[in-house]
Amino acid sequence: TFSPSVEVYSIDEAFLDLSHVDDVDLTEYARTIKARVWQHTSIPVSVGIGSTKCLAKMAIEVVKQHPEYSGALDVTGLVEEDVDQFLVQVPVEDVWGIGRKYSLFLNNYGIQTARDLKYADEKWIRRHLTVTGERIVLELRGISCMPLETEQPPKQGIMCAKTFGREVTSREELEEAVATYTARVAEKLRQQDSLAGALTVFIRTNTFNTNIPQYSNSFTIQLPYPTAFTPDLIAHALKGLKAMYRKGFSYKKCGVYLSKITPLDVVQPDLFGEYSINDHTRQGRLMFIVDAMNRIYGRDTLFFGVQGITRSWAMRQMHLSARFTTRWSDILAIESLQTTADGR
Repeated sequence: TFSPSVEVYSIDEAFLDLSHVDDVDLTEYARTIKARVWQHTSIPVSVGIGSTKCLAKMAIEVVKQHPEYSGALDVTGLVEEDVDQFLVQVPVEDVWGIGRKYSLFLNNYGIQTARDLKYADEKWIRRHLTVTGERIVLELRGISCMPLETEQPPKQGIMCAKTFGREVTSREELEEAVATYTARVAEKLRQQDSLAGALTVFIRTNTFNTNIPQYSNSFTIQLPYPTAFTPDLIAHALKGLKAMYRKGFSYKKCGVYLSKITPLDVVQPDLFGEYSINDHTRQGRLMFIVDAMNRIYGRDTLFFGVQGITRSWAMRQMHLSARFTTRWSDILAIESLQTTADGR
């Protein structure tokens, strides 16, 4: 590995801590990273190195404008004047964390580039752009205010919502979809070792089809106790659907949202009610087995009957790429041809 500490910032971007790298040309180190990624994935990447996360992002912006850097730039060894020469090339709207709305505001006050922002009064910035803006200014000055987040914070809300492949009218098919989406969010909930205290279900017709009657609704259920047990969550979700469903409408989308999320280790079972420590342990073991089977043998190897089998309502995915690393059924099959003694 290139770094023991990595923050996965987005699907195509990450921050690496290179403080452990000594007596190495960091530009060459960046090119090595770039070459290794290409070797293993055939994906072209750019690498920017700075003393702060914001300066590393600015290095990336400069690399995009200058092909002569070959996709790699280290600004850690530059004197202040040279860093400013790079920052003046970056429009303020391209500064990490600024965005278009704030950039228009800053432009009105003569702040056009990253260099202008660097030398802006931090108290004025804090008053107008909050503490986040002040941190950006300090980061541009080489003062680290945004440490690496090597562990993603648990999500406070988890949702699964998709448009159907066709319009759905029957309650039975809606139940299949709601149950399937509930199973998805429950799986995500367990992946982050959390429990949910509330569940919301929503349904709606096709708002783009003005020739049909329109209807949309949502229903929120406060769960009797925090849980990540799929059967219980499905049961509550279907109760919500039953309360909302209206005949005579063609539904195009539904979704399930989990909220009031708490860590698994703070569960407080009801000692005098229907939920106990034994129930919690038993449910956890069962879902661990279900998740393990689906992880090893592919999604929906084990699923609940109410989710349906054919699922003709599901969103069409005609051009979905093969998932060689997560589905056994997508792995390429290679036939071995044996040569006989006579050369055939």
